Amino acid sequence: MNIKTYLNFPFSAIVGQERMKLAIILNVIDPTIGGVLIKGEKGTAKSTAVRALASLLPSMEVVSGCPFNCNPKNILEMCDNCREKFEISGKLNSEKINVRIVNVPLGITEDRLLGTINIEKILKEGKKIFEPGLLAQANRSILYIDEVNLLEDHIVDELLDVAAMGVNVVEREGISFSHPSKFILIGTMNPEEGELRPQLLDRFGLCVDVETVKDLQVRKEIIKRRIYYEKDPKGFIRRWRRLDIKIGKKILKARRLLKKISEKEWHFELISKMCVIADVAGHRADTIILKASKAFAAWNERDYILPNDFFEVSNFVFSHRLKKNPFDEEKSLMELQENLVKIVKEFEDREHDNQIYLVQEKKKLLETHQN
Repeated sequence: MNIKTYLNFPFSAIVGQERMKLAIILNVIDPTIGGVLIKGEKGTAKSTAVRALASLLPSMEVVSGCPFNCNPKNILEMCDNCREKFEISGKLNSEKINVRIVNVPLGITEDRLLGTINIEKILKEGKKIFEPGLLAQANRSILYIDEVNLLEDHIVDELLDVAAMGVNVVEREGISFSHPSKFILIGTMNPEEGELRPQLLDRFGLCVDVETVKDLQVRKEIIKRRIYYEKDPKGFIRRWRRLDIKIGKKILKARRLLKKISEKEWHFELISKMCVIADVAGHRADTIILKASKAFAAWNERDYILPNDFFEVSNFVFSHRLKKNPFDEEKSLMELQENLVKIVKEFEDREHDNQIYLVQEKKKLLETHQN
């Protein structure tokens, strides 16, 4: 582990902001959720939580010397060069590296982000030469965009396209090059500095609003931990390391459980009703709420979904997709929450009755066999 990662404020030591930490963890469990946008004032631990995330995750095995961090054990997660070598030899040299946090700076160019094809070298040497960008470094790691609302729209569009597909395709002068680029996408922004267009907001899987802590005891604890960390960073990190390791192990367990969770007909029915009640635009929310609910169930160490799981993640999924009425926004959000509670309760009661019925039927079957 490098010093930069080692000296980051521990994830488990962050006071409060539980909803923000949960939204991040759900995306780590299932990156196909589509990332998380964290909105809030400056100084609310947004960047601190993102920087701390890398230390929770285990090292990953990559193909030695590959600029795209290809997975040496999965041909579907390899670039063209690694795939060709693997098909010839059946084996690739590998090494372990730490998960990275790749920062996207303001003012970044398309070439720096996506990479570029060197046309001059192609003409001189006759070989396709690709110069990797940040999306190559981000493959199988974390892509972090601070102040995403200040990035140019076309750059955000490119980022979100790649995040959705998991592949970065670069074309220039009729020549194309592609490589895997699957990453955990995290964006942060201060709404006071400007909003994202609704079309871009919708492309983030989850969204969470963070606020300045008002509770006096919590604020006092925030001050203490920050001061202790600044006085002795290494000692402070050692103190919280055990809890960070515990969270990391829980994430790995949740990833394994996630594969065991199957969809049921009532899941689709409940999701459809919730999205209709919320009156969200489009159908992206339907799929995301299912993925987020499965990740939430896995995080809570279950291999099945409960009706309340959908409610627990609904605010992450709906908050940035609602057709808001600026004159009655608070009332509309409260009414939506009340309606969602009612419909989830209906499904909880129905599932409870189904479970009682199944137990009774099993009991009858056992009695029949005994007789």
